[in-house]
Amino acid sequence: MLIKKLKLYHIIPVLLFLVSFILGFSIKMPTFDNTLNIDINTIFPNTFLGILTNNLKVILTNLSGSIIFGLSTFVNTLYNGFMIGFEIKGLFFIGANLKFVLITMLPHGIFEIPAMLISAVAGFKIPYEVIQYLRDKKEKPITEEDIKEFLKLALISIVLIIIAAFVEVYITPKIANYLLNK
Repeated sequence: MLIKKLKLYHIIPVLLFLVSFILGFSIKMPTFDNTLNIDINTIFPNTFLGILTNNLKVILTNLSGSIIFGLSTFVNTLYNGFMIGFEIKGLFFIGANLKFVLITMLPHGIFEIPAMLISAVAGFKIPYEVIQYLRDKKEKPITEEDIKEFLKLALISIVLIIIAAFVEVYITPKIANYLLNK
C-alpha cells in the first residue's frame, strides 16, 4: 500500500541524492601522501550553533524550492549528495577504514540525511501539486491539505536537523573517541 501512495516528489529526492552521492564517491582523488593521521578533534571542531546554522541553510534551501518551482531543491540535493559521497571517498582515500567512516558519520548522519531528504520532498511538493493542477488532475493548485503536508514535512526536517547537530557536536565525537581509541 505504501508504494502506491508514493508520488514522484517522494522519489526524486532519493534518486537525486543517490546518483550524486555515487558521482561524488566515484571522483578520482588527487595523488599526494595519503598517510592516515586523523585527530577526532579536527573532524568535529565546530560548535552546535555553527553546525546547526549550516545544516539549517541546507534545509531552508530545500524548502525554498516550493516557491521557485523546485530549482533550489534540485540543485541543493545534487550538491549535498555529491559532497557527502566525495567526503566519504576522501576519508577512504587518506586511509580510513569502513569502521572509522561509520563511527564518525553514522551517529549524526542517521538524522541529518533523512532531514535533508524530507526537506527535499517538501521542496518538491508544492511544484508537483501545481503541475497536477495544470494537467487538470486537481481542482485547486494548492489545497489546505497540501499546505499541511508541506508544513509537517518542514517541521519534521527542522526537528531532525536540530537533533543531528546536537548528536554531531556532543555525541558523535564521544562515540568516536571511545570506539576508535580502544
